[in-house]
Amino acid sequence: MKSSKISRRDFLKLGGLGLAGLLTPPLNFHFEDPFATVQGRVTTRMVWMYDKPSTEATQVTFCHRDKLLNITNAVISDDVNSHNRVWYEIGKEGYVYSGNIQPVRTLLNAPQLNLPKDGILTEISVPYTDAYEAPDKTSKVAYRMYYETTHWAKAVVTAEDGQVWYQVRDDKFDKLYYARAEHMRPMSEAELAPISPDVDKKKIQVQLDEQMLVAYENDLPIFVAAVSTGGIFRVGTYTTPQGAFITYYKRPSRHMAAGDIAASGFDLPGVPWVQYITEGGISFHGTFWHNDFGRPRSHGCINLSMSTAKWLYRWSAPQVSMNKEFSFGGVGTKVEIVL
Repeated sequence: MKSSKISRRDFLKLGGLGLAGLLTPPLNFHFEDPFATVQGRVTTRMVWMYDKPSTEATQVTFCHRDKLLNITNAVISDDVNSHNRVWYEIGKEGYVYSGNIQPVRTLLNAPQLNLPKDGILTEISVPYTDAYEAPDKTSKVAYRMYYETTHWAKAVVTAEDGQVWYQVRDDKFDKLYYARAEHMRPMSEAELAPISPDVDKKKIQVQLDEQMLVAYENDLPIFVAAVSTGGIFRVGTYTTPQGAFITYYKRPSRHMAAGDIAASGFDLPGVPWVQYITEGGISFHGTFWHNDFGRPRSHGCINLSMSTAKWLYRWSAPQVSMNKEFSFGGVGTKVEIVL
């Protein structure tokens, strides 16, 4: 049975994305400051900080890519026509639009000195860290690894200075690099366990006009989130195709790269929770290069927040074993992409 579309008003109710849902603390809240350990990483070349949460306000200063800002609050702008009214307050300095800011934390880990034979999936737990060509901070940097991206650690190396490194395999170019072990959190089998594995009738619906994803169990909506699908840009048209698909190919980490970065290309190591639905590469996946869900921004894929992507990956079929880099050709979950 074809399910009816959910309206944006229903989306706000289900997703808890109204003002109350955004700012109300969780049930286990103990009056700590929820922003005490949160910073914001600038995800684009530069963003402006304003003296009020509005692009019509006075510009205070500009912030360059990867600059870390101390978020002290989240506020709602007065622009009722905006798809995303959330701004971040940066102490007494000013306000930045949330769409180009990735909320991050710095969580250091005790290195795991004995890895499984096939390696282990890890998650970056600091705003960013660099992957080097050798286990030495003076060696050449291969690329930067960002918060909550996922990477396969294949071995452990302890340098002469005592620094512990994980050997990281780049799955696209099949090369080995090295990153500081305390910046990478090995993931557990429990946190990747399937969600609702006994439910047979599941479906994912993507609504292009509303820029919204709805997950159904037995024709009932049980999860909803804002997305960013393919857009039309000066360099070309990359709209997400409509139709019926299936999540036939899944991998918890993928280095995505194509084209000339100076033009419309991209180079994105460690994209997490990837679920391909077409042979041309259209997929659901986590997104660390923007936080602007609710409007088209991708090259055709369905961009999701990191937490949404991880939930959907665990919920959908096929399941991927903890020690496997992918699952291909299994029985997947139905996907419906509609206007």
